[in-house]
Amino acid sequence: MNQMFPDFYGNEKIAQSLQQLTTQERLPQTLLFAGPEGVGKATLARRFGAALLGAGADKIERDDLSLSGNREIVEDREKWVPDKRNDDPLLFATHPDFVTFPPDGPLRQISIPQMRMLKERSQFKPLHGPRRVFLIDHIDRANEQAANSLLKTLEEPPEHLIIIMTAENPYDLLPTIRSRAVPFQLAPLSNEEMLGFIRGRGLSDPERRIALAAGSPGLAISIDLEIYDARRAAMLDLLRVASGRSQFVDWAKHSEALGARKQERLDLLIKVLYVLIEDVLLIANGASGIRNDDIRADLQAIASRVSFRWLRTAVKKIDEIAELARRNIQKSIALDALVVELRRGE
Repeated sequence: MNQMFPDFYGNEKIAQSLQQLTTQERLPQTLLFAGPEGVGKATLARRFGAALLGAGADKIERDDLSLSGNREIVEDREKWVPDKRNDDPLLFATHPDFVTFPPDGPLRQISIPQMRMLKERSQFKPLHGPRRVFLIDHIDRANEQAANSLLKTLEEPPEHLIIIMTAENPYDLLPTIRSRAVPFQLAPLSNEEMLGFIRGRGLSDPERRIALAAGSPGLAISIDLEIYDARRAAMLDLLRVASGRSQFVDWAKHSEALGARKQERLDLLIKVLYVLIEDVLLIANGASGIRNDDIRADLQAIASRVSFRWLRTAVKKIDEIAELARRNIQKSIALDALVVELRRGE
């Protein structure tokens, strides 16, 4: 855990570099924190922002999107009509000089109205001290129009403004945005660092959490193992049927149940499916370190029936569903189609 950035684990060299930047009179005005989901990008951005602003760290932390109240705000806005969201762009600003622009709406995107508001608010002088800090969380979820709107601000930012962007994959960004930011690539934590984090939080089942989180403390703390196991059971049966190990009727019961659960999100099921596919690929190639070792025998049986070509096709089809998930496609229809297409290629 870093001393200057409390409760931030791992990526010590990056933390040290940012610590050194806080002492410089002239900072880079745009920074990009990239890395896997849950590795701590937004956490580090808030800690760094607090160090730059010099006070009010407790207020900045209230804008953490993982807090239940903030999650409820984001989820509630998914039900709003687009015009209402556009008239009231989403931002969090508990601290007067730190503003967070998170993904909004059912597609969880950074919107054009948000970037227009960012441009307007960037002109406001700091209330305390010489700087303001804006965090754009998941800038890789900005569409082309929103990204172009942001680019205008990045080209000539006010002297008092520091912009921190986070992204899982920096190459999903426009090259013109990427070229205007100083990049910091955060790596997954080691098992030792993850164990320290999990013990510090008093979390249950540390070994399973370490395996499933794959070096991301945010995932380790947010995963509900009971819910995960229920989703995994459904996706495991999907793979059994898709690989030809079971009959379609064995998947039909899950399909019907998932379709009836309106609150069950397709994107969360897809994330579990990706992990299972990754484990099957590792087993097929004789590699160690799978994330679902407690069901190794089931995964081994699937791996014995499929080819690398089948796995590659499966990933491609799941990628397509992941794109459609942002357009509110029905879960059961999408997953049924996946099973049928993969059985044809078994």
